[in-house]
Amino acid sequence: MTQHNEHLYPHKWLSKASAGDRVASELRMRIIAGIIESGTILSENKLAADFSVSRSPVREALKILASEHIIRLERMGAVVLGLTEKDIQEIYDVRLLIETFVFERLAKLDTDSLVLELNKIVEMMNIAIKYKDADEFSFQDVLFHETIIRSINHSYISMIWNNAKPVMEALILLSMRARLQERYDDFQRVIDNHQLYIEAIQTKNRDLMIQALHQNFDDVQEKVDDLWMSQQILTKGVQNHD
Repeated sequence: MTQHNEHLYPHKWLSKASAGDRVASELRMRIIAGIIESGTILSENKLAADFSVSRSPVREALKILASEHIIRLERMGAVVLGLTEKDIQEIYDVRLLIETFVFERLAKLDTDSLVLELNKIVEMMNIAIKYKDADEFSFQDVLFHETIIRSINHSYISMIWNNAKPVMEALILLSMRARLQERYDDFQRVIDNHQLYIEAIQTKNRDLMIQALHQNFDDVQEKVDDLWMSQQILTKGVQNHD
């Protein structure tokens, strides 16, 4: 493994994290960024020295990353698996499934307080763009979607989100940092799309939400309609059962 002293994961996001979570967060970023390549052997002793921690937090970190299928545990360390294109596609599948399900629930709920909270988050995103802070923008972006998901108070949906969030967060961070350097003007499109999400939730307009999902998931447009139809069928099934 190449020595890498610069931290990729935002240090300010780790103020309340355990030592194991801190190591896992940084290793995850380095693996997904390709700095630590697939096939690399991770040694507990070497990681402990690199991160200036004991082997216990390293073991904790490796268990976390193994549960995310980023690494495979071995006797005294791990082998890096990394993320394939298929893995990334499946992560976006999960996001689509969650967000289409959540909107179906929101269509039946009072969303005034949620809309207010989401507008506050978008304001923070605008400030992050103004100061060209990709990390803060990423934090608010993840918070935006998490706020929507948690608003329906569905414990199992929250559990699925929590399991997928660390990898999604890393992907978003890397994407937004690259966008800041290469396509800064594109941030306004991202903001506009989040405003579309809010409008769809406020008006309970499924067509607007489908449009927002199409724009948010660039390369999976065909799946949006399929997943939406699945949610409609599931919803009718639940209603009939009741």
